[in-house]
Amino acid sequence: MAIHSINHVQLPFPAGEEGAMRAFYAGLLGLPEVGYPAEDALHFAAGPQRIALVPTARWQPAPVASHLAFEVDNLPELRGRLLQAELPLVENRALPGYLRFYVKDPAGNQLEFLEPDTEAGAFA
Repeated sequence: MAIHSINHVQLPFPAGEEGAMRAFYAGLLGLPEVGYPAEDALHFAAGPQRIALVPTARWQPAPVASHLAFEVDNLPELRGRLLQAELPLVENRALPGYLRFYVKDPAGNQLEFLEPDTEAGAFA
């Protein structure tokens, strides 16, 4: 037996906030929504992996250290799109060899976006 990849991650959000979650994950991030019959969760594809967002009646924010990290192409373009949407980014956590920032989704789940740094100082 060998574990070779992550199939999916599941994150909670407050029940009734489906529209805001769709607008963020599909609209701002550009992730395609994939449907699963007879489920009330929202499902998005990130390459071959899936993100399941589950409405939760007794939702509580995740601990601050918890996060989902996405490796992306063209991080500056995504950064610009999120800034244009007036989302606060956290950009003060350097990671050698990568450009990265953090943002919270509408439910407060912390997301990290990173891209290998091919030119030092591409943006600060």
